[in-house]
Amino acid sequence: MQLFPLEVDHFLKARALFEKITRKNPDLFVRFLSALALGPFALLVCWVGGIYFSAFVLVATLLVFWEWNLIVFKGRRSVAFYFGLCALVLTAGLAELHSVAAALMVGAVSVPAVWGFETRGNGALLAKGFSYSAASLVSLVAIRHGTVGFELVLYLYFVVWGTDIAAYFSGRTLGGPKLWPRVSPSKTWSGAIGGFLFAALMGALIAHFTGFMSVIAGFVVASVLSVASQAGDLYESSLKRRFGVKDSSQLIPGHGGLMDRVDGLVFAAIAAYVFGVLLGGQVSDPGLGLLAL
Repeated sequence: MQLFPLEVDHFLKARALFEKITRKNPDLFVRFLSALALGPFALLVCWVGGIYFSAFVLVATLLVFWEWNLIVFKGRRSVAFYFGLCALVLTAGLAELHSVAAALMVGAVSVPAVWGFETRGNGALLAKGFSYSAASLVSLVAIRHGTVGFELVLYLYFVVWGTDIAAYFSGRTLGGPKLWPRVSPSKTWSGAIGGFLFAALMGALIAHFTGFMSVIAGFVVASVLSVASQAGDLYESSLKRRFGVKDSSQLIPGHGGLMDRVDGLVFAAIAAYVFGVLLGGQVSDPGLGLLAL
């Protein structure tokens, strides 16, 4: 007589489903383990805040700039590349000291310098990579150091992650017309719309249950960030396709590079910063504008 027949049956069905999924996506288990390690760490550093969060973001943006150089120049380094790394460190230091205006100024001045120092050709592309890294660095640090910074960065994380997950599952389930087949053949309109709707609803629900911003603000801000996140994903896909690269690097097992994982977060963080300032927030505290909606 078999003990717990229902439990055994459910287990066997679950195992069969897992094996079917992993056959189609052989790196799925490795991806899951990597996400399990990186996700909680990102949340922990966000909660601790202060110099630890700034250092975490700095290391991430240095790696993103390194991966950008890897994509565009196949890893060949130059004076401009090393100058860009040093400028990112200085920018992070100023942002951590709450001198966000000075950090923005250093970043802005460094863009033409990186372009001018580049001797391998395509100086404009390396300057774009520096702008991409520096803007996200300043945005994240300024938001975290500002009013309800922990809540806003956490909200940003969940909106971006929610967009990615919902877009993946709705796209796989519903299928339909491709969003931009020349750049990203796997993305569909159903996935993009599904990710957007889920993120907007989740933003409103987070605002409702936490009370740190109004429900309307939660819905509107999440909508903007979801669109920005998907735009960031497409932007990185277009860059990789232009240079014939599948992954930005092999830094994260099962995931590829760091840039492959944070492309949406980069654009969403910059959008949150700019949107917050345009709505009346301070340069050093963009969250005030987001909360004023």
